[in-house]
Amino acid sequence: MSGLERVRPSDPRIPVSPQLALRVAVLGGVAMAMFAVIFFRLWYLQVLSGEQYVQQANANRARDLPIAAPRGQILDREGKPIVASRTTNAVQIVPSALPPAGAPRRALYRRLGALLGMSAQHIEALVVKGRTAVPYASVTIKTDAGQGVLTFLSERQNEFPGVSQQPVSIRAYPFGEMAAQVLGYVGQVSEPELKLRAFHGVKQGTVVGQEGLEYYYDRYLRGRPGVQRIEVNAAGYPIPSSLAPTAPHGGYSLKVTLDLGLQREAEKGLLEGIERARASGKPAVAGAFTALDPRNGEVLAIGSYPTFNPNKFAKPLTKAEYAALEGKAGNAGEEVPAPLTDRAVNGTYPTGSTFKPITAMGALEAGVINPSEGLGAGQCISVSTEQFCNAGKADYGAVGLVEALKVSSDTYFFETGELANSHGNVIQNMAHELGLGQQTGIDLPSEITGLIPDRAWRARVAGAELACEHRRHVASCGISDGRPWSVGDNMHLAVGQGDLLSSPLQMAVAYSTLANAYTHGGVGTVVRPHLGLEIDRTNGSLVQTLSAPPARHVRLNAEDVGLVMEGIHEAASQPGGTSADVWSGWDQAQHPVYGKTGTAEHAGKEDQSWYICYIPDPKRPILIAVTVEQGGFGAETAAPVARLLASQWFGKPKQFVAGTSRTF
Repeated sequence: MSGLERVRPSDPRIPVSPQLALRVAVLGGVAMAMFAVIFFRLWYLQVLSGEQYVQQANANRARDLPIAAPRGQILDREGKPIVASRTTNAVQIVPSALPPAGAPRRALYRRLGALLGMSAQHIEALVVKGRTAVPYASVTIKTDAGQGVLTFLSERQNEFPGVSQQPVSIRAYPFGEMAAQVLGYVGQVSEPELKLRAFHGVKQGTVVGQEGLEYYYDRYLRGRPGVQRIEVNAAGYPIPSSLAPTAPHGGYSLKVTLDLGLQREAEKGLLEGIERARASGKPAVAGAFTALDPRNGEVLAIGSYPTFNPNKFAKPLTKAEYAALEGKAGNAGEEVPAPLTDRAVNGTYPTGSTFKPITAMGALEAGVINPSEGLGAGQCISVSTEQFCNAGKADYGAVGLVEALKVSSDTYFFETGELANSHGNVIQNMAHELGLGQQTGIDLPSEITGLIPDRAWRARVAGAELACEHRRHVASCGISDGRPWSVGDNMHLAVGQGDLLSSPLQMAVAYSTLANAYTHGGVGTVVRPHLGLEIDRTNGSLVQTLSAPPARHVRLNAEDVGLVMEGIHEAASQPGGTSADVWSGWDQAQHPVYGKTGTAEHAGKEDQSWYICYIPDPKRPILIAVTVEQGGFGAETAAPVARLLASQWFGKPKQFVAGTSRTF
């Protein structure tokens, strides 16, 4: 080697190049910046946001369970409860406290099932279903087990590990079947119902109104549920905690227009009328009634038979129990009336002779008939090859309008229908004006539209039938034979037969319109029947008054209205009147009765009995409509029921007085 000293590469005396120094400085700066970001992020999380994340962590261990709110009461017009809520204990199972799976748990289910009247398999299925849906919640096995069962469980708690009792509020209908279809019933909201606007924001499992007033006014009656907070472990099972619950707020009360005394008497009277009809050999399978204040449409009483007890819906029904309430076909396909159907609002019936005052008004207003001219002579009227006859082939001779209404001469109104046919839809137009063939707007969840048949309807039906035949290549596709409107159709309509369909409620509205026109110089108010009066707090203070303005006003010739009302007054008060016998002994001077019988024919069935009457009073006027399916003549079955209602309303002695069976 040379004399020069060997220099090692690591010798610090060797100078660092500027490029290397820059790189080292950049890397060092980046490292420092990264450590600074991490440091400040940790400081932010630990110091600034620490409390927030602690709260979120605690909340992640808590689960919310709804506490059902007691539903508000439904009160009659005097403030007496007709629907309430009562507190009972539900039998529940706490899954996390059950004995080990296997024989011990099955033995518990058997003991509990024997006590509750349930199978062990059913209880196990309920527990599995509930645990799958909400693993941290107790599973309700039976809502209302009875005081004896609840006492037994309380005294022998050690024999039933994991079984507990929880106070719950359930719906109570103290009057049982009374007004059941109108009051409705409650049940847990279903998944399809959760999509409805009426149940927006409602949680799964909430008890809501399912029918009737319970459904229509559910948003007021339901209340606001509370919240029970449950602390769970990492596996999602509940653990002991002291999380405070949020108390529920009970629903508002609903005061309705129903008169409790009249409702009771009406249901009792309808049942008596049906039983009397059966005793005389009539099938009398079902019926309905409606009583209105004709001035404002307040529903004083309304009911339908057969009926049901809504208390049954306080606990789940079996499929067989629910099918029986819906109605089904009996022996040989015979229809069994459905108790859930509200026949007063949704019954679709021909009205028989109760339609004649409407025919008379349409013909008078259109100038089709002269009220003093005699029509309808003879037992029958012949049109082409068809005969249109009086009931029992009676011959009333040629009579004027008032007498025709008094004795209910079919031939008079057949002839009126024949004359009116050349004047267009004068009868149909009057029916629509008075409130038929359209929903009345009553505050209930469902209502029929009804049908007032006319030329356009007949053409639509015939067209639909023809199209059906072309598609399916069959000789018959529906209800029509494809023919156009005929004079015979108009004649059948004139006496409330043919394709006409209406309900007792619609007929009550139509007669109320006539009654209002009679008392107000021809100005008829088409009332909107309603049940709701006001919404109240639990202490009785007013929250909201419920209004039901009239649908409209119609202008009728006062003289024409007077003639029609005179005719139906004589029918209820003069010798030979169709319902005069029913009102024998009634003080017509104090409370005159304007009433019309009706007997609607059904092919292959007994006639349907109808009666509609108006009784004026300065303070308490009333309009009553009654119908009994297969009850026979109107004066025999329906009219006596109406008299019982009127007697209750005006405080008169009650008696069931059957009238003559010789006319419609």
